[in-house]
Amino acid sequence: MKIKTRRYYLYYLLKVFLWVASLIPLKVSIKIAGFLGKIVSRIIPKYSRVAEDNLKKAFGFDEDTVTKTAENVFVNLAKNGAEWIKLSSFDPKKLDKIVTESEGLEQLDNVLSEGKGAVVLGFHFGNWELLGLYLKYKGYDGALVARKIYFHKYNKIVNKLRNRFGARVIYREDSPKKMLKELKNGNILGVVPDQDVDSINGAFVNFFGRPAYTPTAPVKIAMAAKTKLIPIFVVRKKDDTHKLVVEKPIDLSGVRNTEENVKLYTQKWTNVLEAYVKKYPDQWVWVHRRWKTKEPV
Repeated sequence: MKIKTRRYYLYYLLKVFLWVASLIPLKVSIKIAGFLGKIVSRIIPKYSRVAEDNLKKAFGFDEDTVTKTAENVFVNLAKNGAEWIKLSSFDPKKLDKIVTESEGLEQLDNVLSEGKGAVVLGFHFGNWELLGLYLKYKGYDGALVARKIYFHKYNKIVNKLRNRFGARVIYREDSPKKMLKELKNGNILGVVPDQDVDSINGAFVNFFGRPAYTPTAPVKIAMAAKTKLIPIFVVRKKDDTHKLVVEKPIDLSGVRNTEENVKLYTQKWTNVLEAYVKKYPDQWVWVHRRWKTKEPV
């Protein structure tokens, strides 16, 4: 009962905070968030240690580089939060002031023109929440597969923003038929599959030279719909605007659903993600224990 009561108190405090923060100009709030991100990286050492340990495993950085990169991860996350808060009261027509550049959208158009939809792979990279909002704003129809937050009021806050821009949400626990229906209707199905979630089906693929348990649902869904996977990244630029980059589609339209093929194509998109993380090491969420699940002996 105490936990439930505390959740309500935190919810109303969050509502007040969001209202106050929404009054601050975006550029100012991003600067404040960047400063707060550095502080947070020092006052919650549990997550800082996770990020630093992951960076050492992935890159073999020296201690100074590890510390600085981990700090910048928190800075990016804090800036994401500032942008997310502002978007809750932001005119959708002004989204072009946040995502100022796009590259490769014609590849998405070409896939959608085939009438079989497209499985869009987003990642916990840059400001990933902007991906679905931006595509919806540009006239692309579809739904996002997301994890449900089981305290309904928190879930309501998150979905209020997504729904404000017209994005539909399909929960991960829902029937795959809902996901396939979006593709059958020629729409986008957005998935963010780059974390270790041992409660769902996955396969071990190579990520920075280590076996990483990775969700296989995106590949299986694309196989069932006979369509393509399209990795898309929202990259934060130095001026704190963003560039959306659409990568080359991965064609699964004629690929048989076998264990070997599922693992092969899960590895293919993981390779694309790894290339981006190598280029922008502080824009991926290293605070997650990506190699938590171990391969069976």
